[in-house]
Amino acid sequence: MYEGINIDDIIKTYTILLFSYVEGEAMDTKILFCGYSYHTKGYYSQYKNGFPAYLFRLQTEGVSEVVAKGKKMIQEKGDLLLIKPGDHYELLVKDGQNSGDYHLSCDGKWVNEWWNRSIKSTVSQIDLNEKLINLWSHIMIEKRRPPSFENEELTDYLLRALCLSMEQSIHDRGQSFSHPYPVIRMMRYIEEHATTPLKVEEVAAHAGLSVSRSVHLFKSSVHKTIIEYTIEIRLSIAIERMKYTTMTLEQIAEECGFGTYPYFHKVFKKMHGIPPGAYRRTL
Repeated sequence: MYEGINIDDIIKTYTILLFSYVEGEAMDTKILFCGYSYHTKGYYSQYKNGFPAYLFRLQTEGVSEVVAKGKKMIQEKGDLLLIKPGDHYELLVKDGQNSGDYHLSCDGKWVNEWWNRSIKSTVSQIDLNEKLINLWSHIMIEKRRPPSFENEELTDYLLRALCLSMEQSIHDRGQSFSHPYPVIRMMRYIEEHATTPLKVEEVAAHAGLSVSRSVHLFKSSVHKTIIEYTIEIRLSIAIERMKYTTMTLEQIAEECGFGTYPYFHKVFKKMHGIPPGAYRRTL
């Protein structure tokens, strides 16, 4: 399910980073290696004197055993390991075990700053979301190119996007977030699929809940229904289209998930007090 690369997601992330990038700043990140491994036989590696750079390792299949900072840990599907330079690190896959993982080693000024601005847990359990896997896969493909054909600027942006996306995934699962984790899963699913026909049953299934439980939990936590939150996301996307494109309102209604213009007109006026046409003329 992770073989394809969602180019739209990559382009969106790249664009966001492009506009936030400091003008004139040199490429200051370096990717030492990036890949995917699937072990079906015993495997062992060690860096007892300390790993020489930053290491990110995401367990996607099976199990493995890691020793990091002197602590032995079993890595299962969804476990993200973060190692900083100098940390003791060992990896063991026992005979008879299967283990699949994405891994990346990097260094550089920006990575140092990103690492130091918040506390990083050695192991965090995250969702194997498509955005994260696509970023990792895209970096792998770029690093396979001969050095003379490698786009260092692109890999720099992709690495930054990966770091920020990993951090977001960790925070989504963290206890410090203002909503229960199943609600976060529903919100992320809605945000990703808002422009497509969306059913409450699909949102509930993504969170592993019954429809009745998901509806109650979402409303009590977000203080909006699933449908209301979906409409809110669709309207924000529609306003962006109204501001920055020459698309007709009928086209915007269709592309933003409303289906028909009359329905778009109805919900827009209810939310903003004026029809979309009148609103667009104020921009």
